[in-house]
Amino acid sequence: MKIAVVSPSRNHLDEVAAVLQANGHSTSLFEGGKSRMREIAERDQPDLMLVDGMCCDVAELTQVEYITTHYPSVAVVLLCSTHTPEFLINSMRAGVREVLPSPATAPALEAAVNRVAAKRIGGKPRDPGKILAFIPCKGGAGATFVATNLASHLAENKSVLLVDLNLQFGDALAFVYDGKPTSTLADVAKNIARLDASLLAASTVKVSANFSVLAAPDDVAQAMEVQAEHVEAVLALAVRHYDFVILDVPRSLDTTAIKALDRAWRIFPVLQSGLPEIRNAGKLLEAFRSLGYPSDKIELIVNRFDKNSEIGMEQVQRSVGHTRIITVPNSYREVSASINHGEPLVRSTRSNPVARHLVDFADTLSPRPEEVRGGLLGRLFRKA
Repeated sequence: MKIAVVSPSRNHLDEVAAVLQANGHSTSLFEGGKSRMREIAERDQPDLMLVDGMCCDVAELTQVEYITTHYPSVAVVLLCSTHTPEFLINSMRAGVREVLPSPATAPALEAAVNRVAAKRIGGKPRDPGKILAFIPCKGGAGATFVATNLASHLAENKSVLLVDLNLQFGDALAFVYDGKPTSTLADVAKNIARLDASLLAASTVKVSANFSVLAAPDDVAQAMEVQAEHVEAVLALAVRHYDFVILDVPRSLDTTAIKALDRAWRIFPVLQSGLPEIRNAGKLLEAFRSLGYPSDKIELIVNRFDKNSEIGMEQVQRSVGHTRIITVPNSYREVSASINHGEPLVRSTRSNPVARHLVDFADTLSPRPEEVRGGLLGRLFRKA
C-alpha cells in the first residue's frame, strides 16, 4: 500500500517507516502536524495516512473529517500518546479507522495496516476522472460551445460533470438545457462543510443519464462568495465520481481559475484565427509556462477555422511554437441555432462538419471499443 506518515517527531517518523518498509509498503514521511494533511491527500492521494500527535483537541478533528469526506479512498489512522473517551468517539465520527498508541509497537502497527489493506481487497477505488479545462483567448471564441458539446458526446459512454467556473457571467447550462438550475456552485460553496457525493449530485442539473452540469452562480454577489478552496474541494470530490470533469474557465487567470487549471489533465485554450486572439493565445501560453505546466498539458483549439482565411494555419503555428493545434471548421448558422435552442449540435445532428469534428475529438479522449480496433487514427482531428 501507499502510506503517508505525518508526525512532528522525526524519531517517530523513522520508527514507523522502519516497520512499514520492512513489510513492503511504499512509505512517504512528512515532518509536521495536522496542517499538512490536506496538502498530502490532494497531492499524493495515499491509501493510508498515519497521523501522529493529534490527540487532545476535538476541534482538530475537522482536519480529519475534511480528508475522509473529500478523499474517501484515503484511510486515516491516528497515533495518540493519550486521549479521552470523548476524543475517541468523535474521531470515529470523523471517519478515523483506528486510534493507536504513540509510539506504536511494531505488531500493533502491522495489524492496523493489515486491517486497512484487507478492507481494500476487492474494493479498490476507481481511477480518478480526467479534468479537461476550456478557456477562451478572447470573448466569443467559442470555448463554452466546444466544452458543452464535447461533454454531451462523452456522456454517451462515460459519466461527465461540467462545472461552469465563469462565476460572474457563466451560461454554460443554457447551451445544453432549457431551464434554470435549482442550485449552483455558490450554494455548494455555502455548504462546503457538508460536501459529499450526494450533495454534489443534488446540486447539479442532470441533462441526461450520464451528463450533469454544476451551474455558475445566479448573480455577482453570490459569485464573490465562491473561493478557490471551494472549487478545489468540488474538483477533488468530482474526479472520484465522474469519468470526465469538464471546466468552462473564464479568461481571467485569478486564484480560483489557477487552482482549477492546476488540477486539469488537459487545458484547451480556444481561439479563432484573428490576430488579437493569436496574441492572447501567446500570452496564455507564456502564463502557463510560468506556472510550470508541461507542454503536453496544453492543446490549442482553433475554432471556426477556414483554410482560406487571411491568417493561415502556418502563421498560427509559428505564433504558438510547438504547441499542438486542433481545428474546428466554421458552420456559423447551425452552431448559432444549436446555441439558441439549448441543444448540443452533436446531439441534434452528426452530419454537420462541426459535429463530426467534435465527435472525433471526444473519441480520441475516450475511444469506443469498436473504434480502438478500427481506423480511428484516420478519423482524428486535423492537427498542425
